[in-house]
Amino acid sequence: MTEFRCRQNWSSECEKALNDHINKEYQASYQYHCLSTYFDRDDVGYPQLVKYFNKASLEEREHADKFMKYQNKRGGKVELFTLPKLSTDFKKKNNFFNALNHALQLEKNVNQSLLDLHKVASDNNDPQFSDYIEGEFLKEQVEAISEISKMITHLERLGNDKHGVWEFCNSLESM
Repeated sequence: MTEFRCRQNWSSECEKALNDHINKEYQASYQYHCLSTYFDRDDVGYPQLVKYFNKASLEEREHADKFMKYQNKRGGKVELFTLPKLSTDFKKKNNFFNALNHALQLEKNVNQSLLDLHKVASDNNDPQFSDYIEGEFLKEQVEAISEISKMITHLERLGNDKHGVWEFCNSLESM
């Protein structure tokens, strides 16, 4: 492998773990994009959810981009993998609830990947990388997990109240 001039204290373990995480960010972005297209279908029709999940998709891609720039700054090589095919078939009944549970799992998976990445940074004595993960990403993940969890709780309280669900979807525009 060609050694990059800027490479200093950037272990091959950190480089590989970061590439794995970049791909997890892209997978989350892709899944959010699939959710957006599902809710944009004429037989589903929740335009507020289209916007919400598109925003989430863009955010995950922005994270991947930040990590790719960081990989390059440290003298690593970005390696992207093929994304798996996903199903966007949510049950008609409770489709919003199922989609939010899926989104919650996505956020938890990304958060766990960040925690694993932080451990690799610590194990490889790379305080700058650890600090970057803490300062840029971990707080945001905790906030996203909390926000989606509260949305799910709110939907559970609404139960079968279709007007309540409609009102709740409309409230997403302010998020």
